[in-house]
Amino acid sequence: MADVHSPEVRSKNMRAIRGRDTKPELIIRKGLHHLGFRYRISPPELPGKPDLYFPKFRAVIFVHGCFWHAHGCYMFHLPATRKEFWKNKLNKNIQRDEKVTQSLLYKGIRVLVVWECAIKGRKKIKKDLLLDCIARWVRSGGIHSVADINGVRDVRETEGRVHNCCGKISDEC
Repeated sequence: MADVHSPEVRSKNMRAIRGRDTKPELIIRKGLHHLGFRYRISPPELPGKPDLYFPKFRAVIFVHGCFWHAHGCYMFHLPATRKEFWKNKLNKNIQRDEKVTQSLLYKGIRVLVVWECAIKGRKKIKKDLLLDCIARWVRSGGIHSVADINGVRDVRETEGRVHNCCGKISDEC
């Protein structure tokens, strides 16, 4: 299928895509701030410049867009045009994400990825439930070193265990 926009319009649209201060990011930031959390935004000294860094808890949060990080959810669709270009670009993003996560873990910093589909779209998690889930993970200390929250309403951890508690991270599940 051919692109419906002219190259000039497509270029303008692509330039308008933000890499920082996105709506999903702001929802998480404002909600956590309201809950009393204090954090740093994109500290340059950390690998990958995480969206949020909680020095007190040695934890970071990345808010990933489902398209740009090739999340396999209903919100991700590989473009029909220039497939090889997009496959290569998205694969490089995935590889970079893995390297960044490993670097942070090596530094003793826990990593949470909140996917766009958990924040918006037809399978999103209710805002207060999502923020509660994130807050519990941040406060949990070293229990879960790597986790992600997505619109399928589960939390996946590196240990291979899956908690399916309507988006809540808990050892009781």
